[in-house]
Amino acid sequence: MAQRHLEPTGPLAGPAPTGDTLAGYLRAQATEFLRALRLHRETGSGANGSEGSVEAARALRRSARRISASLHTFQPLLDTDWCEAMRPELAWVSGTLAMEHAYTSRLERLLNALHRLSGSDRAAGTHADAAAGARGDLAAGTRADAAAGSRADVAAGSRTAGAAPVPTRAAPRDAGPRNPPPPAQERSNLTVGAAKAGALLDRQLNLARTRAHSTALQALGSSRFHAIADKVAVLASEVPLTPAAATADLRPLATAAKDRLTDAVTALPLVTAGHPYNAAALIHGLSPDTVPHPQDAPWHQVRLLLRLHRYAREAVSGPKGNAVVDLRLLSAGQALNRHRDASEAAAAAAQAARTPRIAPATAYALGVLHADQRHEVEAARFAFQQAWQKEKEAVSTR
Repeated sequence: MAQRHLEPTGPLAGPAPTGDTLAGYLRAQATEFLRALRLHRETGSGANGSEGSVEAARALRRSARRISASLHTFQPLLDTDWCEAMRPELAWVSGTLAMEHAYTSRLERLLNALHRLSGSDRAAGTHADAAAGARGDLAAGTRADAAAGSRADVAAGSRTAGAAPVPTRAAPRDAGPRNPPPPAQERSNLTVGAAKAGALLDRQLNLARTRAHSTALQALGSSRFHAIADKVAVLASEVPLTPAAATADLRPLATAAKDRLTDAVTALPLVTAGHPYNAAALIHGLSPDTVPHPQDAPWHQVRLLLRLHRYAREAVSGPKGNAVVDLRLLSAGQALNRHRDASEAAAAAAQAARTPRIAPATAYALGVLHADQRHEVEAARFAFQQAWQKEKEAVSTR
């Protein structure tokens, strides 16, 4: 079956969608928000919350993002003061609920990468023996020369991991074969530190996840969240449109969102990203500075603008979900999501490598892991470049 894409008969063409279309979309998203909130309360939200509560939290985030995005894109058609008050509150809800899931998936990503890089049995490397070894590293078992070696690894920004011995991913899956595996001695050195590195990451990220879970529970029970829920309940029945919205066309505002995305993508180094082995993401990731390198920020911004564009298309299509699914946009968005995940995972590996008094083998494993995730950043950029070029080619042939 042929795939459907954004054509002249899509949501930006045909009869002009007006403020009534926007109002219907916002009411539908507000209803989804309230339904997800009720489900979250019914399924339990304690430390051992069910899978239903996890899915309810995701639904809360999805509806909050869509409402906030619509307020951003179509603000000229809505009450300005109301929009300015609601947008940061919805962003707070979405961001707070997202943290627990982010830490969980980040830990899974890093442990899987360690398992892949070292070729060791992950079950044996992340349980009692590894935890005991990591505790020994961080406590009395650490010698002065181990601490010096760790500091040297971190100060160099994992340069050892970025050099020839790094058994990282060679390229994205659609960019060619992987590099040959590292020599046995280098793989052995990595395996020695991988178990302790995995235990260290497990402890740090699980602690962060537990704190994020507690923060989310506190947020959902706070008066601030109750005030937001009350406003969303009002939105489900009454949308504060301006008088001009009744006859205004939504398409120019949706087109403006697309233009902002196009301008941001134009500023990206897509020519460099079009070569899977350019190593730009890895080289810039070797800085010993604890602040994330600014090279990632434009890509994160494009990810947000792409989301705004997608949600604008949904709003223009109306509340019944008639938006034409563009698989190229979905592929581009998935690539940018992988870019964000790999970038944050690399930062977590670097942060773990800065832990005081860890053994050189542990620091080496974390350096290799950091380099691997920076290669994943580069692979995601390549995948986005490929998806975006397909989008441009499709537009030019229409």
